[in-house]
Amino acid sequence: MNNKVYVFDTTLRDGEQVPGCQLSTQEKVMIAIELDKLGVDIIEAGFPVSSPGDFKSVVEVSKAVKNATVCGLTRAVQNDIDVAADALKYAKRPRIHTGIGASDIHIKYKFNSNYDDILERGVAAVKYAKKYVEDVEFYAEDAGRADIEFLARLTEAVIKAGATVVNLPDTTGYLLPNQTFDRVSYLMNNVPNVDKAILSMHNHNDLGMATANTIAGIQAGARQVEVTINGIGERAGNTSLEEVAMTLKVHRDLGVYTDIDAKGLAPLSKLIAKTMRMPVQANKAIVGRNAFAHSSGIHQDGFLKHAENYEIIAPQDVGVDKSDIVLTARSGRHAIKHRLELLGFNLSRDEVTELYDRFLELADEIKEVNDRDLVKLLKLPA
Repeated sequence: MNNKVYVFDTTLRDGEQVPGCQLSTQEKVMIAIELDKLGVDIIEAGFPVSSPGDFKSVVEVSKAVKNATVCGLTRAVQNDIDVAADALKYAKRPRIHTGIGASDIHIKYKFNSNYDDILERGVAAVKYAKKYVEDVEFYAEDAGRADIEFLARLTEAVIKAGATVVNLPDTTGYLLPNQTFDRVSYLMNNVPNVDKAILSMHNHNDLGMATANTIAGIQAGARQVEVTINGIGERAGNTSLEEVAMTLKVHRDLGVYTDIDAKGLAPLSKLIAKTMRMPVQANKAIVGRNAFAHSSGIHQDGFLKHAENYEIIAPQDVGVDKSDIVLTARSGRHAIKHRLELLGFNLSRDEVTELYDRFLELADEIKEVNDRDLVKLLKLPA
């Protein structure tokens, strides 16, 4: 089995569906170029039939991207596919991403249909898309809640029709990691032609398990992940690109890898947050402002003795300059001494102890003590 995990970034499509995060064509092109530099394998540039603006954006992204595959989303509708093919005509590596709902809930309440009809429509969409491009991805929407035997039938049929990737979205973020593993394992073991395509994870974060589910899918044999920068996306968001990339880098024992240049993660996170007007929560894994910040005295002491005591990732690995020692009322003497040394003051242990009580009084009052506060405190009479 291929050990590379292909990274399919949908920041410009699924991520942009967040209210208030809509991007201009120029902004989409700028971000696509940065995603290409980051090492993303596939960039989902938009849903071309949805609006003239989205069509134009897919066209311009297709022109600008040099290395990654550029993908356009469609429904299992011929006109959608025609429009996507037209939008992708300048792409060096075009992909059409088509599909239909696969769960009993979607089949009954969204399509008022049945298994046989859904299977027929899915196969027809793949065959139609293959007239335009060789690389066709099929999505079985709400695969997380689909009947597993029907999902296996559908997967086999669309691969036979020419799908190069089969996307298994947990559209509502319903699954637990062990359930994701079991479902992907079932398909790997019960779809006779599964070796002819790549299975893909597209997990939403409604229960906070998108990354865990994605890793579980990889462990079961999926080799594509559909992700967004900062985990941005509808409702509670999508799987976070940076979390998956760094999980695979830290856990080399999984035996798989991506081509992501991790040093670009933090800078691109900031660019996305600014451009899409969506701040990153402070404690967000990998790219949050507190991801490499230490304020507890116990943690600070351990970190200053040996960084790996409390950090499994070096901040520089993801494009962050350094870790932060944040001085609060929970900080210890070691952190105070360290910060003073950085400022050019070398105090004895007794001098630090004498200063420490006054430091705690100030920290309780102002919550966080910065360098200027610390110097003023040092110059006060004992």
